[in-house]
Amino acid sequence: MADELTPVKVANSDRGILSSRGETVLALIAVALLVAALALGWRAYIYQEEGDPVASAMLAFEKQNSLVVFSSRFEVVAESTNTRGFAGIDLLENRQAAIIPASVEYRLNLSDISADSFEWDAESQELNVILPRLQTSRPNLDEAKARIFTDGVWVTRDDARELAANNSEQAERRAQTFAKNPEILSLARKAAKSAVRQNLTVPLQVAGYENARLNVRFEDEL
Repeated sequence: MADELTPVKVANSDRGILSSRGETVLALIAVALLVAALALGWRAYIYQEEGDPVASAMLAFEKQNSLVVFSSRFEVVAESTNTRGFAGIDLLENRQAAIIPASVEYRLNLSDISADSFEWDAESQELNVILPRLQTSRPNLDEAKARIFTDGVWVTRDDARELAANNSEQAERRAQTFAKNPEILSLARKAAKSAVRQNLTVPLQVAGYENARLNVRFEDEL
């Protein structure tokens, strides 16, 4: 009887040892799976991998050919005269003055902005942006709202048409000159820098650089 019971006890003892080891292995597997699941969840919902700030900035400009940053509205004054005579002697003089509303747009040509226009300082989290020269549109003259003043004893239709054409040419030239006024250009450049900052802030935040600083300047600025 004793000889028959001994193998049974040993067998029961062996099964107990194997069961304990199996539970340990299963517990380790469960812990590993839990850690993996937590890691995946953290990466999917919490972790945001920081992207390339320059690539993010370039992407913000990719879908735009140009960016209108400023519009200047003003009035220009033009004055023209013509004379009519006989045998080389001026007998009649006609004069026409016009005050014409005009507008000029200032644009950034985004196709001139390349990766070389950006410089990223990872340590200070600063993105330096160099802008190309501003471009101005051809002046838009609102001649329908012009105020016309004509002076002359006898102003024919042809005279009025000639005077108006001369005034339009003068007004366009003067509008172009006014658009390059240093004070107006200064306002346009400030508006351009502000527009670029606004266009780049969100892409940088999405890329993970919420505290990044943007330094914007034109290529002719030190």
